[in-house]
Amino acid sequence: MLSPILLMRTAALKLVMEGGIPPLVELLEFTDTKVQRAAAGALRTLAFKNDENKNQIVECNALPALILMLRSDAAAIHYEAVGVIGNLVHSSPSIKREVLAAGALQPVIGLLSSCCSESQREAALLLGQFAATDSDCKVHIVQRGAVQPLIEMLQSPDVQLREMSAFALGRLAQVKKITQFQDTHNQAGIAHNGGLVPLLKLLDSKNGSLQHNAAFSLYGLADNEDNVSDFISVGGVQKLQDGEFSVQATKDCVAKTLKRLEEKIHGRVLNHLLYLMRVAEKAVQRRVALALAHLCSPDDQRAIFINNSGLDLLLGLLGSSSPKQQLDGAIALYRLANKATILSPVDAAPPSPTPQVYLGEQYVNNATLSDVTFLVEGRRFYAHRICLLASSDAFRAMFDGGYRVRSCNCADVMVYQPFFVSLLGKGARDGCFQTLFCHPIFCCYLNSFN
Repeated sequence: MLSPILLMRTAALKLVMEGGIPPLVELLEFTDTKVQRAAAGALRTLAFKNDENKNQIVECNALPALILMLRSDAAAIHYEAVGVIGNLVHSSPSIKREVLAAGALQPVIGLLSSCCSESQREAALLLGQFAATDSDCKVHIVQRGAVQPLIEMLQSPDVQLREMSAFALGRLAQVKKITQFQDTHNQAGIAHNGGLVPLLKLLDSKNGSLQHNAAFSLYGLADNEDNVSDFISVGGVQKLQDGEFSVQATKDCVAKTLKRLEEKIHGRVLNHLLYLMRVAEKAVQRRVALALAHLCSPDDQRAIFINNSGLDLLLGLLGSSSPKQQLDGAIALYRLANKATILSPVDAAPPSPTPQVYLGEQYVNNATLSDVTFLVEGRRFYAHRICLLASSDAFRAMFDGGYRVRSCNCADVMVYQPFFVSLLGKGARDGCFQTLFCHPIFCCYLNSFN
Protein backbone atom coordinates (compact mmCIF):
# COMPACT_ATOMS: atom_id res chain seq x y z
CA MET A 1 0.00 0.00 0.00
CA LEU A 2 1.40 3.41 -1.01
CA SER A 3 1.91 5.99 1.73
CA PRO A 4 -0.12 9.24 1.64
CA ILE A 5 3.07 11.27 1.04
CA LEU A 6 4.07 9.12 -1.92
CA LEU A 7 0.56 9.35 -3.32
CA MET A 8 0.62 13.14 -2.97
CA ARG A 9 4.01 13.38 -4.68
CA THR A 10 2.85 11.13 -7.50
CA ALA A 11 -0.27 13.24 -8.00
CA ALA A 12 1.78 16.43 -7.92
CA LEU A 13 4.20 15.10 -10.53
CA LYS A 14 1.33 14.07 -12.80
CA LEU A 15 -0.26 17.50 -12.35
CA VAL A 16 2.95 19.29 -13.34
CA MET A 17 3.55 17.03 -16.32
CA GLU A 18 0.07 17.79 -17.59
CA GLY A 19 0.65 21.56 -17.32
CA GLY A 20 -1.28 22.11 -14.08
CA ILE A 21 0.72 25.01 -12.59
CA PRO A 22 -0.53 27.85 -14.91
CA PRO A 23 -4.25 27.11 -14.31
CA LEU A 24 -3.61 26.79 -10.55
CA VAL A 25 -2.02 30.24 -10.56
CA GLU A 26 -5.04 31.63 -12.39
CA LEU A 27 -7.35 30.12 -9.75
CA LEU A 28 -5.65 32.23 -7.06
CA GLU A 29 -7.80 35.11 -8.34
CA PHE A 30 -11.05 33.15 -8.48
CA THR A 31 -13.96 34.80 -6.67
CA ASP A 32 -14.74 31.77 -4.56
CA THR A 33 -12.35 31.82 -1.56
CA LYS A 34 -12.57 28.04 -1.19
CA VAL A 35 -11.16 27.70 -4.69
CA GLN A 36 -8.40 30.23 -3.89
CA ARG A 37 -7.49 28.27 -0.78
CA ALA A 38 -7.42 24.94 -2.63
CA ALA A 39 -5.27 26.37 -5.44
CA ALA A 40 -2.80 27.89 -2.94
CA GLY A 41 -2.63 24.59 -1.06
CA ALA A 42 -1.78 22.74 -4.28
CA LEU A 43 0.90 25.28 -5.21
CA ARG A 44 2.34 25.04 -1.72
CA THR A 45 2.78 21.30 -2.17
CA LEU A 46 4.29 21.72 -5.64
CA ALA A 47 6.78 24.35 -4.42
CA PHE A 48 8.12 22.22 -1.56
CA LYS A 49 11.82 21.55 -2.22
CA ASN A 50 11.38 21.62 -6.01
CA ASP A 51 13.33 24.38 -7.72
CA GLU A 52 11.82 23.75 -11.14
CA ASN A 53 8.28 24.09 -9.83
CA LYS A 54 9.22 27.18 -7.81
CA ASN A 55 10.58 28.93 -10.85
CA GLN A 56 7.53 28.03 -12.93
CA ILE A 57 5.14 29.35 -10.26
CA VAL A 58 7.00 32.68 -10.16
CA GLU A 59 7.22 32.86 -13.95
CA CYS A 60 3.43 32.41 -14.12
CA ASN A 61 3.12 35.66 -12.11
CA ALA A 62 1.72 34.10 -8.94
CA LEU A 63 3.34 36.59 -6.57
CA PRO A 64 0.89 39.52 -6.93
CA ALA A 65 -2.11 37.30 -6.20
CA LEU A 66 -0.35 35.56 -3.27
CA ILE A 67 0.58 38.91 -1.71
CA LEU A 68 -3.01 40.08 -1.95
CA MET A 69 -4.06 36.87 -0.20
CA LEU A 70 -1.60 37.67 2.62
CA ARG A 71 -3.79 40.67 3.43
CA SER A 72 -6.99 38.63 3.60
CA ASP A 73 -8.99 38.72 6.83
CA ALA A 74 -9.71 35.02 6.42
CA ALA A 75 -7.13 32.99 8.34
CA ALA A 76 -7.50 30.00 6.00
CA ILE A 77 -6.57 32.18 3.02
CA HIS A 78 -3.54 34.02 4.40
CA TYR A 79 -2.22 30.83 6.02
CA GLU A 80 -2.06 29.05 2.66
CA ALA A 81 -0.59 32.13 0.96
CA VAL A 82 2.23 32.58 3.47
CA GLY A 83 2.91 28.85 3.22
CA VAL A 84 3.34 29.06 -0.56
CA ILE A 85 5.68 32.05 -0.27
CA GLY A 86 7.68 30.33 2.46
CA ASN A 87 8.26 27.30 0.24
CA LEU A 88 9.15 29.50 -2.73
CA VAL A 89 11.71 31.49 -0.73
CA HIS A 90 13.36 28.53 0.98
CA SER A 91 16.93 28.08 -0.36
CA SER A 92 16.18 30.41 -3.28
CA PRO A 93 17.88 33.81 -2.87
CA SER A 94 16.74 35.03 -6.29
CA ILE A 95 13.08 34.26 -5.55
CA LYS A 96 13.47 35.88 -2.13
CA ARG A 97 14.52 39.11 -3.82
CA GLU A 98 11.55 38.91 -6.19
CA VAL A 99 9.13 38.31 -3.30
CA LEU A 100 10.46 41.35 -1.43
CA ALA A 101 10.37 43.48 -4.57
CA ALA A 102 6.73 42.48 -5.08
CA GLY A 103 5.83 44.01 -1.68
CA ALA A 104 5.52 40.97 0.57
CA LEU A 105 7.39 42.34 3.60
CA GLN A 106 4.70 44.48 5.24
CA PRO A 107 1.81 42.01 4.93
CA VAL A 108 4.07 39.24 6.30
CA ILE A 109 4.92 41.43 9.31
CA GLY A 110 1.19 42.06 9.71
CA LEU A 111 0.60 38.31 10.04
CA LEU A 112 2.65 38.29 13.25
CA SER A 113 -0.48 39.70 14.88
CA SER A 114 -2.87 37.26 13.18
CA CYS A 115 -5.45 35.35 15.20
CA CYS A 116 -4.16 32.23 13.46
CA SER A 117 -1.13 30.78 15.27
CA GLU A 118 -0.14 28.79 12.17
CA SER A 119 0.04 32.01 10.14
CA GLN A 120 2.05 33.68 12.90
CA ARG A 121 4.49 30.80 12.92
CA GLU A 122 4.92 30.82 9.12
CA ALA A 123 5.34 34.61 9.11
CA ALA A 124 8.06 34.50 11.81
CA LEU A 125 9.88 31.75 9.92
CA LEU A 126 9.65 33.73 6.69
CA LEU A 127 11.01 36.90 8.34
CA GLY A 128 13.93 34.89 9.68
CA GLN A 129 14.62 33.72 6.13
CA PHE A 130 14.36 37.28 4.81
CA ALA A 131 16.86 38.47 7.45
CA ALA A 132 19.35 35.61 7.13
CA THR A 133 21.43 37.00 4.25
CA ASP A 134 20.15 40.53 3.63
CA SER A 135 21.31 43.14 6.13
CA ASP A 136 19.27 45.91 4.52
CA CYS A 137 16.19 43.76 4.92
CA LYS A 138 16.96 43.32 8.63
CA VAL A 139 16.78 47.07 9.09
CA HIS A 140 13.52 47.27 7.14
CA ILE A 141 11.96 44.46 9.18
CA VAL A 142 12.76 46.27 12.41
CA GLN A 143 11.68 49.69 11.12
CA ARG A 144 8.34 48.29 9.92
CA GLY A 145 7.39 47.07 13.40
CA ALA A 146 8.26 43.37 13.59
CA VAL A 147 10.22 43.38 16.85
CA GLN A 148 7.40 43.94 19.35
CA PRO A 149 5.06 41.19 18.08
CA LEU A 150 8.00 38.79 17.82
CA ILE A 151 8.88 39.48 21.46
CA GLU A 152 5.27 38.92 22.47
CA MET A 153 5.34 35.59 20.66
CA LEU A 154 8.31 34.53 22.83
CA GLN A 155 5.85 34.27 25.71
CA SER A 156 3.20 32.27 23.84
CA PRO A 157 2.07 28.90 25.25
CA ASP A 158 2.65 27.49 21.75
CA VAL A 159 6.16 25.98 21.65
CA GLN A 160 6.44 26.33 17.87
CA LEU A 161 5.54 30.01 18.04
CA ARG A 162 8.22 30.60 20.66
CA GLU A 163 10.76 28.72 18.57
CA MET A 164 10.03 30.61 15.34
CA SER A 165 10.02 34.01 17.02
CA ALA A 166 13.37 33.23 18.68
CA PHE A 167 14.65 32.11 15.27
CA ALA A 168 13.58 35.39 13.64
CA LEU A 169 14.98 37.57 16.44
CA GLY A 170 18.26 35.67 16.31
CA ARG A 171 18.65 36.46 12.61
CA LEU A 172 17.77 40.11 13.19
CA ALA A 173 20.40 40.36 15.95
CA GLN A 174 23.35 38.96 14.01
CA VAL A 175 25.89 41.51 12.81
CA LYS A 176 27.37 41.67 9.33
CA LYS A 177 30.69 43.49 9.24
CA ILE A 178 29.74 45.67 6.29
CA THR A 179 26.64 46.98 8.05
CA GLN A 180 27.66 46.65 11.69
CA PHE A 181 26.40 50.10 12.68
CA GLN A 182 22.83 49.40 11.55
CA ASP A 183 22.73 45.85 12.94
CA THR A 184 23.87 46.96 16.39
CA HIS A 185 20.85 49.27 16.50
CA ASN A 186 18.71 46.19 15.89
CA GLN A 187 20.36 44.46 18.84
CA ALA A 188 19.72 47.43 21.12
CA GLY A 189 16.12 47.72 19.91
CA ILE A 190 15.34 44.07 20.64
CA ALA A 191 16.73 44.33 24.18
CA HIS A 192 15.12 47.72 24.85
CA ASN A 193 11.71 46.43 23.78
CA GLY A 194 11.85 43.66 26.37
CA GLY A 195 13.32 40.76 24.43
CA LEU A 196 16.12 39.89 26.84
CA VAL A 197 14.21 38.35 29.75
CA PRO A 198 11.87 36.09 27.73
CA LEU A 199 14.83 34.84 25.68
CA LEU A 200 16.69 34.00 28.89
CA LYS A 201 13.63 32.13 30.19
CA LEU A 202 13.56 30.00 27.04
CA LEU A 203 16.95 28.58 28.06
CA ASP A 204 15.02 26.50 30.62
CA SER A 205 13.10 24.75 27.86
CA LYS A 206 13.57 21.00 27.38
CA ASN A 207 13.07 21.50 23.64
CA GLY A 208 16.57 21.46 22.16
CA SER A 209 15.68 23.44 19.03
CA LEU A 210 13.87 26.14 21.01
CA GLN A 211 16.73 26.35 23.49
CA HIS A 212 19.27 26.72 20.70
CA ASN A 213 17.34 29.48 18.91
CA ALA A 214 17.10 31.41 22.19
CA ALA A 215 20.84 30.97 22.84
CA PHE A 216 21.63 32.13 19.31
CA SER A 217 19.52 35.26 19.77
CA LEU A 218 21.22 36.05 23.09
CA TYR A 219 24.61 35.65 21.42
CA GLY A 220 23.62 38.38 18.97
CA LEU A 221 22.30 40.71 21.68
CA ALA A 222 25.51 40.32 23.72
CA ASP A 223 27.48 41.90 20.89
CA ASN A 224 26.11 45.37 21.68
CA GLU A 225 27.76 47.28 24.54
CA ASP A 226 24.46 48.96 25.37
CA ASN A 227 22.96 45.56 26.22
CA VAL A 228 25.70 44.27 28.51
CA SER A 229 24.59 46.03 31.70
CA ASP A 230 20.99 44.94 31.18
CA PHE A 231 22.17 41.42 30.40
CA ILE A 232 24.05 41.25 33.71
CA SER A 233 21.53 43.11 35.89
CA VAL A 234 18.68 40.70 35.06
CA GLY A 235 20.85 37.70 35.93
CA GLY A 236 21.75 36.69 32.39
CA VAL A 237 25.29 35.57 33.24
CA GLN A 238 24.08 33.25 36.00
CA LYS A 239 21.40 31.90 33.66
CA LEU A 240 23.99 31.04 31.03
CA GLN A 241 26.32 29.48 33.59
CA ASP A 242 23.63 27.40 35.32
CA GLY A 243 21.76 26.23 32.22
CA GLU A 244 21.46 22.59 31.25
CA PHE A 245 21.91 22.42 27.49
CA SER A 246 21.19 19.22 25.62
CA VAL A 247 22.78 20.10 22.27
CA GLN A 248 26.52 20.65 21.83
CA ALA A 249 25.92 23.52 19.41
CA THR A 250 23.93 25.29 22.14
CA LYS A 251 26.72 24.73 24.68
CA ASP A 252 29.21 26.22 22.24
CA CYS A 253 26.92 29.20 21.59
CA VAL A 254 26.55 29.87 25.33
CA ALA A 255 30.33 29.69 25.83
CA LYS A 256 30.83 32.20 23.01
CA THR A 257 28.20 34.50 24.53
CA LEU A 258 29.99 34.52 27.90
CA LYS A 259 33.28 35.21 26.14
CA ARG A 260 31.68 38.04 24.18
CA LEU A 261 30.37 39.59 27.40
CA GLU A 262 33.78 39.22 29.06
CA GLU A 263 35.45 41.11 26.23
CA LYS A 264 33.16 44.11 26.80
CA ILE A 265 33.78 44.57 30.55
CA HIS A 266 35.83 47.76 30.29
CA GLY A 267 35.39 51.49 29.70
CA ARG A 268 31.84 52.79 29.83
CA VAL A 269 30.37 49.30 30.31
CA LEU A 270 32.43 48.72 33.45
CA ASN A 271 31.67 52.23 34.71
CA HIS A 272 27.94 51.61 34.34
CA LEU A 273 28.21 48.28 36.15
CA LEU A 274 30.12 49.91 39.03
CA TYR A 275 27.41 52.56 39.19
CA LEU A 276 24.75 49.84 39.44
CA MET A 277 26.77 48.11 42.14
CA ARG A 278 26.58 51.30 44.20
CA VAL A 279 23.02 52.52 43.67
CA ALA A 280 20.83 49.67 42.38
CA GLU A 281 18.66 47.47 44.56
CA LYS A 282 20.51 44.78 46.50
CA ALA A 283 19.52 41.91 44.19
CA VAL A 284 20.93 43.75 41.17
CA GLN A 285 24.10 44.71 43.07
CA ARG A 286 24.72 41.05 43.88
CA ARG A 287 24.12 39.93 40.29
CA VAL A 288 26.61 42.51 39.07
CA ALA A 289 29.23 41.48 41.64
CA LEU A 290 28.77 37.79 40.77
CA ALA A 291 29.08 38.46 37.06
CA LEU A 292 32.15 40.66 37.45
CA ALA A 293 33.87 38.01 39.56
CA HIS A 294 33.71 35.73 36.53
CA LEU A 295 34.13 38.23 33.71
CA CYS A 296 36.33 41.12 34.84
CA SER A 297 40.00 41.56 34.03
CA PRO A 298 42.44 40.90 36.92
CA ASP A 299 43.64 44.48 36.48
CA ASP A 300 40.19 45.76 37.49
CA GLN A 301 39.72 43.58 40.58
CA ARG A 302 40.88 46.14 43.10
CA ALA A 303 38.65 48.86 41.65
CA ILE A 304 35.64 46.53 41.65
CA PHE A 305 36.02 44.50 44.81
CA ILE A 306 37.94 46.81 47.14
CA ASN A 307 37.21 50.37 46.05
CA ASN A 308 33.57 49.69 45.17
CA SER A 309 32.78 47.11 47.87
CA GLY A 310 32.16 44.24 45.50
CA LEU A 311 33.81 41.91 47.98
CA ASP A 312 31.27 42.81 50.66
CA LEU A 313 28.47 41.85 48.29
CA LEU A 314 30.01 38.44 47.62
CA LEU A 315 30.67 37.87 51.31
CA GLY A 316 27.09 38.75 52.05
CA LEU A 317 25.98 35.87 49.85
CA LEU A 318 27.90 33.42 52.04
CA GLY A 319 25.62 34.35 54.93
CA SER A 320 22.43 34.05 52.88
CA SER A 321 19.68 31.64 53.91
CA SER A 322 19.53 30.46 50.28
CA PRO A 323 21.89 27.53 49.50
CA LYS A 324 21.91 28.64 45.86
CA GLN A 325 23.14 32.13 46.79
CA GLN A 326 25.76 30.64 49.12
CA LEU A 327 27.01 28.42 46.30
CA ASP A 328 27.05 31.29 43.81
CA GLY A 329 29.03 33.42 46.26
CA ALA A 330 31.52 30.65 46.99
CA ILE A 331 32.09 29.92 43.29
CA ALA A 332 32.57 33.62 42.57
CA LEU A 333 35.13 33.91 45.37
CA TYR A 334 36.92 30.84 44.08
CA ARG A 335 36.99 32.40 40.64
CA LEU A 336 38.52 35.55 42.11
CA ALA A 337 41.13 33.44 43.90
CA ASN A 338 42.20 31.94 40.59
CA LYS A 339 42.52 35.38 39.04
CA ALA A 340 44.16 37.22 41.91
CA THR A 341 47.89 37.93 41.75
CA ILE A 342 49.17 38.23 45.31
CA LEU A 343 52.85 38.83 44.74
CA SER A 344 54.85 40.81 42.25
CA PRO A 345 58.55 40.01 41.61
CA VAL A 346 59.53 43.18 43.48
CA ASP A 347 57.58 42.27 46.62
CA ALA A 348 58.47 38.59 46.79
CA ALA A 349 60.25 37.55 49.96
CA PRO A 350 62.91 34.80 50.14
CA PRO A 351 61.66 31.25 50.80
CA SER A 352 60.87 30.40 54.38
CA PRO A 353 63.57 28.20 55.98
CA THR A 354 60.96 26.46 58.14
CA PRO A 355 57.66 25.43 56.54
CA GLN A 356 55.61 25.41 59.75
CA VAL A 357 55.85 26.59 63.37
CA TYR A 358 53.71 25.21 66.20
CA LEU A 359 53.36 27.46 69.24
CA GLY A 360 50.84 25.37 71.11
CA GLU A 361 47.21 25.88 72.07
CA GLN A 362 48.07 28.22 74.96
CA TYR A 363 49.34 30.88 72.53
CA VAL A 364 46.28 30.90 70.28
CA ASN A 365 44.68 34.35 70.54
CA ASN A 366 46.82 35.10 73.59
CA ALA A 367 48.16 38.60 74.07
CA THR A 368 51.25 37.27 75.90
CA LEU A 369 54.31 37.91 73.71
CA SER A 370 52.00 38.68 70.78
CA ASP A 371 53.58 41.04 68.24
CA VAL A 372 50.75 41.17 65.68
CA THR A 373 47.15 42.21 66.29
CA PHE A 374 44.36 41.61 63.81
CA LEU A 375 41.34 43.85 64.09
CA VAL A 376 38.28 42.12 62.63
CA GLU A 377 35.36 44.57 62.67
CA GLY A 378 36.31 45.79 66.13
CA ARG A 379 37.32 42.40 67.52
CA ARG A 380 41.02 41.80 68.29
CA PHE A 381 42.89 38.62 67.46
CA TYR A 382 46.44 38.20 68.76
CA ALA A 383 49.11 36.41 66.73
CA HIS A 384 52.86 35.96 66.36
CA ARG A 385 54.98 37.03 63.41
CA ILE A 386 57.26 34.02 63.52
CA CYS A 387 54.32 31.67 63.08
CA LEU A 388 52.83 33.75 60.29
CA LEU A 389 56.15 34.11 58.45
CA ALA A 390 56.84 30.38 58.55
CA SER A 391 53.35 29.21 57.65
CA SER A 392 52.20 31.59 54.93
CA ASP A 393 53.88 33.02 51.83
CA ALA A 394 51.30 35.77 51.88
CA PHE A 395 52.25 36.91 55.40
CA ARG A 396 55.93 36.53 54.60
CA ALA A 397 55.38 38.97 51.77
CA MET A 398 53.48 41.31 54.07
CA PHE A 399 56.15 41.46 56.78
CA ASP A 400 59.37 40.81 54.81
CA GLY A 401 58.32 42.21 51.42
CA GLY A 402 57.49 45.69 50.19
CA TYR A 403 54.19 46.31 51.99
CA ARG A 404 53.58 49.25 54.31
CA VAL A 405 52.67 47.08 57.31
CA ARG A 406 56.23 45.72 57.38
CA SER A 407 57.22 48.58 59.67
CA CYS A 408 54.17 48.32 61.97
CA ASN A 409 54.68 47.40 65.63
CA CYS A 410 51.76 45.43 66.99
CA ALA A 411 49.73 46.95 64.20
CA ASP A 412 46.08 46.46 63.46
CA VAL A 413 46.79 45.01 60.03
CA MET A 414 43.44 43.59 59.01
CA VAL A 415 39.86 44.83 59.16
CA TYR A 416 37.31 42.44 57.67
CA GLN A 417 34.46 40.05 58.12
CA PRO A 418 33.83 38.21 61.44
CA PHE A 419 34.20 34.72 59.99
CA PHE A 420 37.96 35.37 59.74
CA VAL A 421 38.16 35.02 63.54
CA SER A 422 37.40 31.30 63.43
CA LEU A 423 39.62 30.79 60.38
CA LEU A 424 42.53 32.58 62.05
CA GLY A 425 42.09 30.41 65.12
CA LYS A 426 42.12 27.26 63.04
CA GLY A 427 45.23 28.42 61.18
CA ALA A 428 47.06 29.09 64.42
CA ARG A 429 46.14 25.72 65.90
CA ASP A 430 47.10 23.78 62.76
CA GLY A 431 50.27 25.75 62.16
CA CYS A 432 49.31 26.48 58.53
CA PHE A 433 47.86 29.69 57.18
CA GLN A 434 48.66 29.07 53.52
CA THR A 435 45.16 27.93 52.49
CA LEU A 436 43.42 30.73 54.35
CA PHE A 437 45.60 33.49 52.96
CA CYS A 438 45.29 32.35 49.39
CA HIS A 439 41.60 33.14 49.88
CA PRO A 440 40.47 35.84 47.39
CA ILE A 441 39.37 38.14 50.19
CA PHE A 442 42.85 38.23 51.62
CA CYS A 443 44.42 38.42 48.15
CA CYS A 444 42.55 41.64 47.41
CA TYR A 445 43.10 43.02 50.91
CA LEU A 446 46.83 42.34 50.93
CA ASN A 447 47.28 44.05 47.58
CA SER A 448 45.60 47.15 49.00
CA PHE A 449 48.60 47.58 51.35
CA ASN A 450 51.09 47.70 48.49
